[in-house]
Amino acid sequence: MFKKILKYSFLLFFFVAFFLSGYFVGLNSKKADFLTNLSDSSEILFNSKPDLSLFWEVWERLEKRYIDKGKLDPQNLLYGAISGMVKAVGDPHTSFFNPKDTKRFFEDVSGEFEGIGIEISMKKGQLLVVAPLEGTPAQKIGIKAGDKILKIGDTLTSDLTLDEAVNMIRGPKGTEVVLMILREGWDLPREFKIIRDKILVPSLKWELKDDIAYIKLYHFNQKADADFRKAALEIEKSKASKIILDLRNNPGGFLEVAQNIAGWFLERGKVVAIEDFGNGEKREFKSPGPSKLINFPLVVLINNGSASASEILAAALRDHRQVKLVGEKSFGKGSVQEMEKFKDDSSLKVTVARWLSPKGTLIDGVGLEPDIKVEFKEEEQETQSEKDPQLEKAIELLNKNI
Repeated sequence: MFKKILKYSFLLFFFVAFFLSGYFVGLNSKKADFLTNLSDSSEILFNSKPDLSLFWEVWERLEKRYIDKGKLDPQNLLYGAISGMVKAVGDPHTSFFNPKDTKRFFEDVSGEFEGIGIEISMKKGQLLVVAPLEGTPAQKIGIKAGDKILKIGDTLTSDLTLDEAVNMIRGPKGTEVVLMILREGWDLPREFKIIRDKILVPSLKWELKDDIAYIKLYHFNQKADADFRKAALEIEKSKASKIILDLRNNPGGFLEVAQNIAGWFLERGKVVAIEDFGNGEKREFKSPGPSKLINFPLVVLINNGSASASEILAAALRDHRQVKLVGEKSFGKGSVQEMEKFKDDSSLKVTVARWLSPKGTLIDGVGLEPDIKVEFKEEEQETQSEKDPQLEKAIELLNKNI
C-alpha cells in the first residue's frame, strides 16, 4: 500500500529540511535568514508563523549545559527533532523512521523478521493487538485479537507511539519480552512472557470441506498474490462448488494484493476501493480479473482482527456480490499510508487518504458490521480447532444456498 508520496508529503519534507539545515549553517546571522525563510514556508503550509527561535535556544542550552556533552550526538538530535514534529501530528500511523528503523520496516513487509508475531495498532491512545500471526510465539502463548497491551516490560504503552511500541516488542530470536495484557472479561491484567523467534509470515492455506473450498488468508503480504493464484487454479480443478474466504485475524497488507485477489471474484473493471484524500480528490482501484471464481457461492468470515486490506476486500465482495459477512465487527483500519525514503536511508510514513468501500462507506474508525453476527466466546477460542461456530454458520449458509 505504499506508493509515491503526495505533494503534501513533498512539502513536508522540505519543511523538515529547512527546519534542520539551520544547525549546519551555524547559529549566527545565517540562522536569522534561515528562520525568516522557514517562517515564510510555514505560512504557506500551515497559515501561521511558528517562533522557531525556541528550538535553537533549547539546542544551544543542551550543548552548553548538559552534563554529559560527549553523549550529545547531533545526528540523533536531528532525528529526534523530526520524530517529535511528526508525532505531534497525532496520527499513530504517521511516523518518521531513522535508517535502522527503516531497514526493520522493509523487513516486515517482506514477510520475514524476528519478534513475537503480532500485528498491533493504536485506537484512541490504546495499544491493541489486531491479530496474532499463525504459528507464532504470540499465538502459541495465547495472545488474542483485541487484547489491550498496557505495558511492554516496565514501559507504559500510553506514552509510546505505535512504531516505538513495535521497536520495543521486536528483538533477536531467543530473547524475552514481557507484555502486560488486559482482555475483555478480565478483572485484572495479566503478564505474558514471550520468547522471540524468527517470524515467517504465512500467506494462506486452503482445504476441501466436502464440496466447499475453505481458504484461510493470513496476510496480504508479497507472497499472497502468487499463492492465491495457485490456490484458485487448484480449486477450479477440484470438486469444490462453493467457497468460504476466512479473513479473521488478517491484519491486512498491500492494497495491490487485495485488489488482485478481488479480481478472482469480481468482474474486470469493478471498483474494489476508493481512495479519498479529503480535499475532494478521489481515486478508484478496479478489479483486474481474471474473474474465474465469480460463479462460486461465497461467504466471508471476519472478526475484530480483520483490518485494512481485509476490510477492503470484504467490503468490495459485499457491495458487488451481496456476499454475506459472518462473524464479528472488523477492526476499522481504513487509512492509507505512503512511504518516502530519504538520501540518508531514513524515511517518512504518512497518512495521505482514507479508504471507502465501492458504495462509498467509510471504513476507518468504523469497521464492517457482519451481516450475520456470530460471537466467538473465550472458552470457544481456547478450543478453536474443535469448535468454530463462525465457520459452522458459514457452512450452514452455503449448504442452504443463502
